[in-house]
Amino acid sequence: QVQLVESGGGLVQPGGSLRLSCAASGSFSSINDMAWYRQAPGKKRELVARISRGDRTNYSDSVKGRSTISRDNAKNIMYLQMNSLKPEDTAVYYCYAVASRNPGDLIWYSYWGQGTQVTVPS
Repeated sequence: QVQLVESGGGLVQPGGSLRLSCAASGSFSSINDMAWYRQAPGKKRELVARISRGDRTNYSDSVKGRSTISRDNAKNIMYLQMNSLKPEDTAVYYCYAVASRNPGDLIWYSYWGQGTQVTVPS
């Protein structure tokens, strides 16, 4: 029902910046919470930042102070601005969203994007 497509990843030098985007499309009623997760090689997936439909946010300690999550509800796009990138930021970054499928639905579903690679070399 919801397709999430990440973009904006790539190779960035230490100290550099990038902006990830997640575009939601498909058939759905509304998207509630959205979040960015990441998974480094050999490690489990971890939460980076999340944002509610009402723009409440929270961040992982590892990115707090140098990252900003935002969303455009009219365009159904979520962003993650990351500054002062470090090698430990290297990971596949995944978009996550919770959405209802039809008007009047009392339940919600979770969706994942396929990820975008961010590489910060040492």
